Amino acid sequence: WSSTFFGPTKIEESLRAIAERFDDKIKKNVEKVIKKYKPMMKEIVDEYKPRLDGKTAMLFVGGLRPRHTVGAYEDLGIQITGTGYEFAHQDDYDRTAPEMAKGTLIYDDVSEFELEKYVEEFKPDLVGSGIKEKYVFQKSGIPFRQMHSWD
Repeated sequence: WSSTFFGPTKIEESLRAIAERFDDKIKKNVEKVIKKYKPMMKEIVDEYKPRLDGKTAMLFVGGLRPRHTVGAYEDLGIQITGTGYEFAHQDDYDRTAPEMAKGTLIYDDVSEFELEKYVEEFKPDLVGSGIKEKYVFQKSGIPFRQMHSWD
């Protein structure tokens, strides 16, 4: 089990999984928190999903983000068509594959050139990656989300 707090669906799943480790009082309180915030999250998703539904994205970031952020994209209707790590272990890939849709390309330590070729082939609507890749895709006119910092 792995918790993630990116996106409403994964937040709910993670809160419930954590609560399962505690008594009924905690479980009931988790359900109250979910009930309280679900309408707010739904309102945000409902605002953006109509414009994003059916779009695709490719990710290439460090840490756990290639698998942990997927739920947030999916909540908005965005399909991840490729994801990967700059530095990862076999365990990262073993835990990532089940989170991905069938046919998702999972890459390992790709160069900027290789990533650019994957993007040319898959033609995603959005690329999420780090600062090194930012300007290549922005100059190409591909919407880009810098995922290593918040610039």
